[in-house]
Amino acid sequence: MNTLALGPSWLDPDYLINTFGLPGVLLIVFAESGLLIGFFLPGDSLLFTTGLLVTTNQLKFPLWLVCVLVALAAIIGDQVGYLFGRKVGPSLFKRPDSRLFKQENVEKAHEFFEKYGPKSLILARFVPVVRTFTPIIAGVSRMNYRSFITFNIIGGVLWGAGVTLLGAALGKIDFVHENIEAMLILIVLISVVPIAIEFLRARSRSKKEAAAGGSESHGPSTDGSPVSGQRGRHAKR
Repeated sequence: MNTLALGPSWLDPDYLINTFGLPGVLLIVFAESGLLIGFFLPGDSLLFTTGLLVTTNQLKFPLWLVCVLVALAAIIGDQVGYLFGRKVGPSLFKRPDSRLFKQENVEKAHEFFEKYGPKSLILARFVPVVRTFTPIIAGVSRMNYRSFITFNIIGGVLWGAGVTLLGAALGKIDFVHENIEAMLILIVLISVVPIAIEFLRARSRSKKEAAAGGSESHGPSTDGSPVSGQRGRHAKR
């Protein structure tokens, strides 16, 4: 079977699974879900390959058990990331000139979670790197814990079990075996689409609001007299 070979060989999903087995998969999912050091790990491709190996009997575990354990590892990882950000984050990232974070970025993250909170936690699960920092930023931003844990569970199940089941469902198709790299890249690209759409919508709304504010500032004054720019043109005449 050809596996994803876009990085070092020791990050190859097939190599990781054959070397460390299911415990290694769970540890990687946990680390990538909420530890700062886990952002480079191959979460999507690892889960997809895990499901593929289970359905082809190369990984000797029941599919339901693998999905449950992977989802739990993802949920617990995000939980640890949130608590880390909430307890330790403010003391580490408070200074504006921090190399990892700036205070203004923390404020922007807080505004982002206030506006898109539940939806952002689910979407971020499917985006590499982003899913690692999302729970930490949520903790630093002091996102409501009840909302966080609820959508942490939803996102963990959809991503952890969902990608694994996708690999299992497609695992017996020859085309998938022959084009595994293209399939994994396609999964990542599709997962980014919802966030890209939401970003473009937010940007469009901001431009419309800015344009509306600009048109109001050039309108007539409240007492009916022309604005200063209009008075200047009449004065020159």
